[in-house]
Amino acid sequence: MLVVPEPVRERIEELLQRLALMQNGSPEHAGSCRYLDVITSLPWGRCSEDKIELDRVRAVLDRNHEGLDDVKTRIVEFLALSIFKGRIAGPAVLLVGPPGVGKTTIAKAIAEALGRAFYRLSVAGLRGEEQLKGKWGTTPGRLAQVLSQAGIANPVLLLRDVDSLGASGELASALLEAFDSEQNSRFWDHYLDLPFDLSQVLFICTASQTDTIPTALLDRMQVIRLAGYMTDEKIAIARKHLWPRLCDSAGVRQNRVQISKAALRQVVEGYAREAGMRTFEQQLSRILRKAAVKLLQGGAKPVRIGIADVEAYLGAPFYRYEPPITSAGSAIGLAVTAKGGTILFIEAAKVHTRNRGFKLTGMLGNVMKESAEIAYSYIAANLERFKANPAFFDDSFVHLHVPEGATHKNGPSAGITIATALLSLARNQRLPSSLAMTGELTLSGKVLSVGGIREKVTAARRVKVMEIILPEYNRRDFSELPDHVRKGLTVHFVRSYPEVVRIVFSES
Repeated sequence: MLVVPEPVRERIEELLQRLALMQNGSPEHAGSCRYLDVITSLPWGRCSEDKIELDRVRAVLDRNHEGLDDVKTRIVEFLALSIFKGRIAGPAVLLVGPPGVGKTTIAKAIAEALGRAFYRLSVAGLRGEEQLKGKWGTTPGRLAQVLSQAGIANPVLLLRDVDSLGASGELASALLEAFDSEQNSRFWDHYLDLPFDLSQVLFICTASQTDTIPTALLDRMQVIRLAGYMTDEKIAIARKHLWPRLCDSAGVRQNRVQISKAALRQVVEGYAREAGMRTFEQQLSRILRKAAVKLLQGGAKPVRIGIADVEAYLGAPFYRYEPPITSAGSAIGLAVTAKGGTILFIEAAKVHTRNRGFKLTGMLGNVMKESAEIAYSYIAANLERFKANPAFFDDSFVHLHVPEGATHKNGPSAGITIATALLSLARNQRLPSSLAMTGELTLSGKVLSVGGIREKVTAARRVKVMEIILPEYNRRDFSELPDHVRKGLTVHFVRSYPEVVRIVFSES
């Protein structure tokens, strides 16, 4: 049922009266007709009925996604509060995670569970406030266009890539107005020159990281993080969802092309170690294409793909397991990038002894460069305390490198890893190859808390690093991780850097 506000009704009646006096072929007549088409196509007060049974919501999420239990729980909790409020709207939901972890499909599952229409809009494609809020006399804004297409005032609207906003202040302020419950009931579109109601819209945003989202906008959103999938989760998803879907889309019966669990594991570990499922799906598509050719050439005989067949289908593996630490001066850190949690290899080497110096390479951001400078100063000042030659740095030029130089690396979480690599070099002592760490370091040796614990722990498990050093202040973050993420890990919580030294060098 349409409930047209009185100002809108008056505007429509005024235009109809003016149209009666205009010539049909005049530009003003055409512009007025277009304006009337837009304003009357908006769903003033027309809403679809929500299906707000929590059991149904959970069942839809479980059907569409394997794992992600903590994410599903957060979504159910968010909707439960909305039920008590009497309407499912309010703060925007922000799904943060690396590419390919299922942010868009989760948003679609929420819309399906609620029985609402689902629309998507890429923020990366917007180039200013006018595209979102319209331009007088030209075109309506994208939000008005979406509501017009939806035909209801309460769709689920997915705003993709909000982390691409960067320094776009105009666009961020327009989104603030759309998200703010105090303002969005009278959201002003410049083309309409009238307010319309966005308070019933459920906004779901996606981003790979939060660092580039304006703080004021981030504060208006409920953040739900997706850390990515581990090997066993990827295999389960492939067997239950991905492989059957690929076979169906290709028109191939599953009993004619079969892939073993061991082969799926080989694909993950050798060709698709990233946090998401996108590369994994691409590799399985390659296997299916080649298997289809073999199937047609081999007649009625089914194709069975085992672990020994994977390399024949995909070529040499992209990844091979090798102990990452081969010499003194190397350490393994944990970091979070736009692609999810990752292992960070840090190498330090003594270049020559003509003069003292410290060089950094590896596409490091300003924050990480500061972490390296602090770590260098702290270790240089405490060499004797940590059983190294106190004059080691006096006549040494030290080069610190973080491999994969084409990947930008930043953030305050590598301090203790850099310090450990430098101390390993000074002591000429190798570190365990199965130990990784994260934590920021101060000049006094305190270990500060860091973010992204789930992403980092998941990355460690992905490459079978099962011993981790974390800041004591992150103990709570670790305890909140799902049991399957924590299972089998040996975790050391430290408050100061001397505790790190005792662990990595096995000192009592």
